[in-house]
Amino acid sequence: MSRPWPWRALLTVALASLAALHGLTGVVDATVQETCSAAASADRRVDYAFCVSELDKHRDSPGADAWGLAKVAANVGVNNAGAAANEIDALLSATTPPAAAAAPAPDARAAAALRQCEKLYYDMELAFAGAYDETNARNYTAGRQMAADADSLVRRCAAGFAEAGIPPPEPVARRGAYAVQIAIVCTAITNLLISP
Repeated sequence: MSRPWPWRALLTVALASLAALHGLTGVVDATVQETCSAAASADRRVDYAFCVSELDKHRDSPGADAWGLAKVAANVGVNNAGAAANEIDALLSATTPPAAAAAPAPDARAAAALRQCEKLYYDMELAFAGAYDETNARNYTAGRQMAADADSLVRRCAAGFAEAGIPPPEPVARRGAYAVQIAIVCTAITNLLISP
């Protein structure tokens, strides 16, 4: 009769200890689809297809619970806001020779609105980063507020173009629509954590 391998017992104990240290015992992972469905049911502003599509692309989504997916949504928001600020900077730099051939230089009203939006997108990047940090620290109310702040910032950008009487350039409009949706998703998933 052979005895069980001692390394198997040690491995089992080590894995159980690691799971306990990371708080993984007793936690049922929510799929992206389940979390997005719950968020859409709780908040009618959530676009379920957008939520699933965008969160499912992220490397941290597989096996993540709602807490992990709230952080994923905030991280996606950070990335979108940073990319938007870079695109706005490129639009403002359209007067330099290489870019001048690709896009016309913005007029004074458009340039002022773009400068305002660039600052707002930098602030939005910080708001989403704050939402990530607060959610990671399980301070869900503060995380939810920071995600809502990001939504407010993109609306202020759009308002700047409306006040100037001009439509936002395509990249700004596209990034703004995306930012609003990801802020709504982040807020809704964080709400699920506040009131499960």
